[in-house]
Amino acid sequence: MDDTSVPQAAITEVPAKFGDGVVLLDVREDDEWQRGHAPDAQHIPMGDIPSRLAEIDNQAELYVVCHAGGRSQRVAQYLARNGYDPINVTGGMLAWAGAGRPVVTDDGSAGTV
Repeated sequence: MDDTSVPQAAITEVPAKFGDGVVLLDVREDDEWQRGHAPDAQHIPMGDIPSRLAEIDNQAELYVVCHAGGRSQRVAQYLARNGYDPINVTGGMLAWAGAGRPVVTDDGSAGTV
C-alpha cells in the first residue's frame, strides 16, 4: 500500500471540533457508528463512498477516520484520486477515544469505540 500519497495526521493534529469548512468523515460501518462517534462527524460507510461522493465537501479541510486507520487510509487514497485533498487520521477512533476526546451516540449520550 502506498502510504505516501495521502497525508497522515496524528490525533494531536486533528481538530476537536468540526464545521465551517472542516470535516471529519467517519467511514466505519453503521453498527460501529451507532456505538459511538466523534461529535459533528459526517458518516458515510466505506462501501458507500463512491455513490455518495457528492455529499463530501471537496473544498473542506477533510479528515478521514475509521476504527484504527486502515479503511480510512484506503478511502483517503480513493478520495485523493477523485479530486479531494484528504488527511488520514492515524490510529482512527481508537486514537480519538484514547486521547480523551468525546465519543457520542446519535442521541448525544456517551458512546464507545
